[in-house]
Amino acid sequence: MPALSVTLRQQTPIPLDAQFGCEAGELLALVGPSGSGKTTILRVICGLAGCAQGRIVVDGDVWFDPQARVAVPPQQRRVGMVFQNYALFPHLSALHNVALASARTDPVGHATELLVRMRLQDEAGRRPAQLSGGQQQRVALARALAREPKVLLLDEPFSAVDQAMRQELYQELAELRRGLAMPIVLVTHDLQEAQRLADRMVVLEVGAVLAAGTLDEVLARPEVARLMPGIEAGSLLHCRVGGHDERYGLTLLEIDGAASLRVPRVSVPVGTAVRVRVPARDVALSLAQPVDVSTVNRLAGEIISLTPLDATHADAQIRIGAGAVLRSRVTREAADRLALVPGLAVWCLIKSVALDRATLMMTVEPALKPSFSRSAAANDASDGTSNAPPS
Repeated sequence: MPALSVTLRQQTPIPLDAQFGCEAGELLALVGPSGSGKTTILRVICGLAGCAQGRIVVDGDVWFDPQARVAVPPQQRRVGMVFQNYALFPHLSALHNVALASARTDPVGHATELLVRMRLQDEAGRRPAQLSGGQQQRVALARALAREPKVLLLDEPFSAVDQAMRQELYQELAELRRGLAMPIVLVTHDLQEAQRLADRMVVLEVGAVLAAGTLDEVLARPEVARLMPGIEAGSLLHCRVGGHDERYGLTLLEIDGAASLRVPRVSVPVGTAVRVRVPARDVALSLAQPVDVSTVNRLAGEIISLTPLDATHADAQIRIGAGAVLRSRVTREAADRLALVPGLAVWCLIKSVALDRATLMMTVEPALKPSFSRSAAANDASDGTSNAPPS
């Protein structure tokens, strides 16, 4: 059973028919238009709202099961919640906003450690009105973590900051995840945000699950494209930073140990695991190895599937190396002209415009063994200290 298991069903007052799970250390995005039930589901998980039928299990403990007459009160559920408007106390400093949520014997010391982790130690004495939107967001996140939660819930936490600050906060959250060992549920209506941060995605429509799975699985579903126009299929590539080319301002990303991508230079240490998303429409196919072309990213692969999308286009999936899969959107005319079939060896040419998109969408992967676990937090609580490393 996953660390967080949710099943909710009711007809009124807000229709819900949702079932999903989230593993420890995983980030699940709940995506959908306004009124689709995203925030309602978060409120039921944290105990601020009820539901006619269902069951919520967190780390083996049943929090909600109306049939068994189980409904753990909100204050007894170890939930960290970051609200859309942050919900900070305006009369308290950043330090005391965070300390108020801590159950440690030294809550101020615990809050100080969390603010250091968020790089906010110099702002500890300021009140929310004296902080920028991004700083308030990080204080709210520190407060959520001060509860030493079993599950972290994020309700559109980036909607109140501008685009530049969002990009910075996205990377900070991605890096913070490397030290967390709890399920994280992110509510958003922004597909780019979900693609940037999430491991898996659940798309909701009028309270019901329309699609669920990995990002590529969900974004390839035609019903999702109908609900949320403008999305595009693509590939999520798990890479490792292999090096930096200072002369040309490029970063080398190794894919599955068998191929590599060159993207505009990013300030990420060599050896770091990252993921990038490449839109299918930016991948062209060639039967022969290209020569004398300006495209720098040319990857050898083998077609594993070719699926018609409509009267004009088809979706080709190409295996790169042992397990990486790259998608290409081609015309059906091109597929017939090149006689594309599963098993055929091809070369994938990734357009230069995709490199910029890939760099913008790059996310540092969470570590396989997070250093800030619930068991560690429990041990720390016994002596009033914290082993949470500073950022």
